[in-house]
Formats: sequence, C-alpha cells, structure tokens
Amino acid sequence: MGRVHRHADGTSHEHDDGEVHHRDVGDHSGYVESGANRIAVLERILDENDRVAAANRQALRAHGVRTINLMSAPGAGKTTLLRRTLATLGDRMRVGVLEGDIATSLDADQLDGLGAIVSLVNTSAGFGGECHLDAVMVRSGLGRLPLDDLDLLVIENVGNLVCPAEFDVGEDAKAMVYAVTEGEDKPLKYPVMFRAVDVVVINKIDLLPHLDIDLDRFLENLRAVNPEARTILASARTGQGVDEWCRWLASTGKPGS
Repeated sequence: MGRVHRHADGTSHEHDDGEVHHRDVGDHSGYVESGANRIAVLERILDENDRVAAANRQALRAHGVRTINLMSAPGAGKTTLLRRTLATLGDRMRVGVLEGDIATSLDADQLDGLGAIVSLVNTSAGFGGECHLDAVMVRSGLGRLPLDDLDLLVIENVGNLVCPAEFDVGEDAKAMVYAVTEGEDKPLKYPVMFRAVDVVVINKIDLLPHLDIDLDRFLENLRAVNPEARTILASARTGQGVDEWCRWLASTGKPGS
C-alpha cells in the first residue's frame, strides 16, 4: 500500500512504496485554511499542560524538592555534567533525576551507581515519541520517585533546542547546557530556548583552543536575547566550572524562593 501525499489546495495522490518521493518543503500558504483550528488545538494542549505542571509544582514543593529543568541540544553534555554533579553533590544533597529520552535507557544507565534515584521516561512508550517532555510525561515519572527522600530533582529533558523550552513541566528553574562546538549563532537561531532559561552552562570550553569560535560573540548574542541569564564556563569532561554549577543548583535553599 502506498503513502498519501496531500497538497495545500486539498488535492491528494498516492505514492507507490517503490516510488522515489520528491522533497516536500512545506506549505507556503502560511496555514491560511487551518490556522484558526490549529491555534485553538495548540491552546487547549498548552492549557492542559499548564494545569498539570501547576499540580506537579505543588506536589514537588509540598515535599520540599527543588526542581530544575535541564535542556540542551543533543550531544551538548547534559548527562556528562550530571555525572559530575552527582559526584559533587552526593554527600550534601539527596538528588533524583528524571531522565527523558525518546528511546533507550542509555543516558539513564550512565547515572546508575552514582547515588541518585533515577526515573526514566521514554517518550516513545505511550507518548507518541515526542522530542520533549511535557507536564504529563513528567507526572508519570514523578510517580516512580520517593519525593520525601529528595532535596533536589533534575529533569534531564530530551535533547532538542526548540520544543522543550515551550513546556512548563513544574520546575522551579530552567537551565541549559550549550557546547562551544555549536557556534556563536545559536541564541539568535533558537531564541525561545535561550530566552527561557535562568542559567546557561557553557560546556566543553577545554576545546576552545581547537575551535574557530568567537566566545565573546556568543555571549553578545546571548545577552541580546536574554540579558538576565547567568553564565557558567565549564568542562564536564575535566570538571572545570562544576562546583559553580552545583552551588547554583543548591543556591535557593527552599524551592520556589
């Protein structure tokens, strides 16, 4: 059976499975015909998400758990930073990790044996394979965590520079890991992410001597998008900056303050 290809004018045709498909570069009509319905559906989705996020936040704060939503592009170093974080904070705080991934337990497995209680949420398992965590997904993961036994919860979101920033999941603060290998222009290309966060961990700075990147230009672009964001220069590989990051994680004491 073939695949149906639908055009903006309402016409459609079927591709045979063996047919070479042309590249579909998008609907250039700007959602003229479906725009209002699309917006209404998105508003309902986000309204429900925000309702569940508020319930998540209430539950976490009732248990005295400070919660951080940690985001980044794939490969920026979130999991490596978390390994360093657990080694640094393990004697001082009771830490839990809610690990979000589309599939596999590869990242969660890297955190085993480091003292944290880890709850894995695969978005491919009943959540449509989404490229982000939303509040409902986080709620499912919270049910597997002993919140009474935690001081800090780090939600490691799915690696993506777009969607995760748009969903409140019940966190107290948002943080992101940016790798210097990503170039100076990312705050301008992905402003929603960089505008949403409270702190940016600038990771892999041990690679700066080997890269053609202007770090000052990146910081200038970041300030243009989010002048209030705190920045921490770090290398999760060498441990540089990890102490400062951990001090920020523990800085507020009480969740929500």
